[in-house]
Amino acid sequence: MSSPMAGSAPSSSKDRPASRINFIPELQSMMFALGDARRPLQETAALVEDIVHTQLITMLHQACEGAALRGSRVISPEDILFLMRRDKRKLARLLKYLQFRDYKSKILKTLEDEDTQAESGPAGANQRRQRLAQDFLVWMDQTGELLSLAERQEIDPIKQERMERLERQTRNMDPAQYAEFCESRQLSFAKKASKFRDWLDCSSLELKPNSMAMEILSYLAYETVAQIVDLSLLVKQEMTAKTNPVSHVISASYIHYNTHAEQVKKDPDSPEATPPSTPGSSHSSKPVLQGNGSVDGRARQRKRKKSCPATVEPPSGAIQPCHIREAIRRYNYRHTVCTQ
Repeated sequence: MSSPMAGSAPSSSKDRPASRINFIPELQSMMFALGDARRPLQETAALVEDIVHTQLITMLHQACEGAALRGSRVISPEDILFLMRRDKRKLARLLKYLQFRDYKSKILKTLEDEDTQAESGPAGANQRRQRLAQDFLVWMDQTGELLSLAERQEIDPIKQERMERLERQTRNMDPAQYAEFCESRQLSFAKKASKFRDWLDCSSLELKPNSMAMEILSYLAYETVAQIVDLSLLVKQEMTAKTNPVSHVISASYIHYNTHAEQVKKDPDSPEATPPSTPGSSHSSKPVLQGNGSVDGRARQRKRKKSCPATVEPPSGAIQPCHIREAIRRYNYRHTVCTQ
């Protein structure tokens, strides 16, 4: 499997049992933190959940087959890395994530254990994730190309544009809104490991994924959500521009990013294709007096300003299910053409 969304075919939520574990509330918060409206639609989050769930189940079964072929008793990170070997960009991002996790573990261990016994522990014990991945790439790689991914220090352009988009989204938030945004940013599948394992129904698998494999799967799940939001925001922006010819005057950021429209259509997976945040709709201004400048006119102006969190809620609303479906259609079409 070369891509987290290739061949995704979401199953209908009506076909799932009502008691099935779901991540819809968490996904709504994640989508807000990734650029969607402050209150993402429940039906949109349910569709995203179906796509991510279907993709991960497919990956788990493929990894299970690979583990069985090499005689392993568990699904390990090697089985997942093997499935990602053709998607070098996402593989490089995963290696950086594993490196970050090792650094975090090392710092936490240093803070918790400052005695001499901790300092005299086995060397490199805190770099087990990165070392395991690199050892497997050395074994699998014949050209050295995959191993070089772990040594690159270049900036990830897609992640950089995501951060710039979120910076614009949070620029005019008040403290309460920003606190909610920061809380949403901290959500991940890894922090709900037990629920995540039950959600994937790992107990029904012949070979079970070990803890490090589950850690990688949780990362890939979040990355898939981020990619879906990226592409859906792009589709939403294009649909809004077609239905509302004057929507582009709402924000200067729209004008800046609209210059990349042709590049985006040619290569939706390029760094430029990472969609900008849905722009805010208004800027603070002095209230305009109505008629003879009555107090009632000024009150209405204040009421309108107070009731419209324009810098948080996009003027055209949250991501719709139709935006998700169109984004997946374009993505799958592009990858189908590339593989032919």
